[in-house]
Amino acid sequence: MPICPIRRKNNIPKERVRMTVNKEMALQSGTNRWEILDATTLKLVAVALMFLNHIHQMFVHVGAPVWLTMLGRPVFPIFLFVSAESFYHTHNKKKYLQRLLLASWGMTLFTVALQGVLPNADVVLMNNAFGTFFIAVFYMMLWDILVDGIHKKKPARIAKAVLCGFLPVLGTIPLFFVAGLSANQNIPFPVIKALITAAMLVPNILTIEGGVAMAALGVGFYIFRKHRIVQIILLLILSAVVYLTGDHIQWMMCFAAVPLALYNGERGKGMKNFFYLFYPLHIGVLYIVSTLCFG
Repeated sequence: MPICPIRRKNNIPKERVRMTVNKEMALQSGTNRWEILDATTLKLVAVALMFLNHIHQMFVHVGAPVWLTMLGRPVFPIFLFVSAESFYHTHNKKKYLQRLLLASWGMTLFTVALQGVLPNADVVLMNNAFGTFFIAVFYMMLWDILVDGIHKKKPARIAKAVLCGFLPVLGTIPLFFVAGLSANQNIPFPVIKALITAAMLVPNILTIEGGVAMAALGVGFYIFRKHRIVQIILLLILSAVVYLTGDHIQWMMCFAAVPLALYNGERGKGMKNFFYLFYPLHIGVLYIVSTLCFG
């Protein structure tokens, strides 16, 4: 709706008229002046902090300071928040989910191969945020199916959402199967290692980085995506629970509330391929440097 022009009387300063118009425009647009970060900028902030965090991971054995990983605690919530936004706005939700699954498989195979070629007793690569994003987005999709089934009163869709929700739980079965086989000394270790790798390729709730709580936080971000305050409250609650469990570093993910509060709802430049490539590449480079120079 166009803004009606404001007639200025002779005794009203021009600046006051201009401020009144700007205020009405801000109210009609629904944005606040402090909401200055788009989705791309949020991801760039997370990338910078993630890089510092992984420097600590790769070089902690040679004295990398703990404040590097402290700065990296907000990274996961920021990426989960952006994943929820991206999934909501994507034109092809199934393709988005498939892309995350392929990235998760690629990351698992990449880290296994890298550690096989360059073993490093001081660094264990268990990095696969793509797996966490996949599980979170998978449940976001099931949430949409569930809500659609309830609204349209379709029991079949409701049942589909509920039953499919058990798939990441059933995905843990291969892990337990391989764990049982590992006790058999007649099976060569290379075979066990290959079976473990294959089992890790099956999406499940046990092997995702950050654990089930992080995936649940991502789903919460999606469910309450129109209620920023609720999203931030969920983050603060999880941070408080983590702190009460005795983890005195991970709770610092609560500081992700600051960039989330500054989000303006815009996509930005995107740079999708950059983020998919930067994650494995920077981990690989840091691991290689750590192994060759300090291993």
